[in-house]
Amino acid sequence: MAGEGKLILGLDVSTTCIGCCLMIDDGTDYGKIVSLTHVVPKVSSKIKGIESLFIKKRIFNDEFLSNWKGKGISEVVIEEPLLRSNNVETCGTLLRFNGMISDCVYTELGIVPEYISSYDARKYSFPQLMSIRKYNKQGVQYPYKKIMKEIQTSSLVLFGAYPWEIDKKAVIQGMVSEVFPDIQWLYNKKGELKKENFDACDAYVACLGYRNKVKNGEPEFKISDIEETEDGIKYNVSYWDKKVERITYADKKAGKTTHADK
Repeated sequence: MAGEGKLILGLDVSTTCIGCCLMIDDGTDYGKIVSLTHVVPKVSSKIKGIESLFIKKRIFNDEFLSNWKGKGISEVVIEEPLLRSNNVETCGTLLRFNGMISDCVYTELGIVPEYISSYDARKYSFPQLMSIRKYNKQGVQYPYKKIMKEIQTSSLVLFGAYPWEIDKKAVIQGMVSEVFPDIQWLYNKKGELKKENFDACDAYVACLGYRNKVKNGEPEFKISDIEETEDGIKYNVSYWDKKVERITYADKKAGKTTHADK
């Protein structure tokens, strides 16, 4: 792999599944995926607490990390744990295991990991996901004046063009699949995508998001050239060195809206 570009390892860490991605930063917009996989560290149900975490850490090292020692990895990016649970013990377990995997990386590869939040990873990887929020949580269009104000003030939010209840991990997997159509995804007996695919995609997004954050800096989304049309509002969204035309279809009175990038 020497000469192709920097080899980056991305990890999405949880106690049940660790998403893993090796990406070459070859200078293209989305890099080159070398490996997109996962590790499910299974431990006997008889082993509880901190001891089970130590064993899971060893499984991750033996099944995945040690195989890449000396293979040219120059950077490791770990997605910061998303502490949604109100259970203090659960949050503590996630933080401990994230720290253990970080130590594993340093011990095995001699690399101090970098960290990125899931929000930043997604925003920097796929800035096209930053959009005007047009619907409330009930799926009803906001008032037209509010939508126009959001456009005029460049108030874009992540997944703004999607319903509030959207499965964000599924959206990310779909975007990764579009960029890399040759990836062989895992399916269960019902023909549904396995959860492990989403963890692996999050690991890739950690790699790409961190690369873009360092390389390009804050996107600083700016909306310009606003023009009201018969059925909505047309405008340009600029970030980094890109300018994208968008149309927000909106009824001035009421009704559903859709969002499209042209």
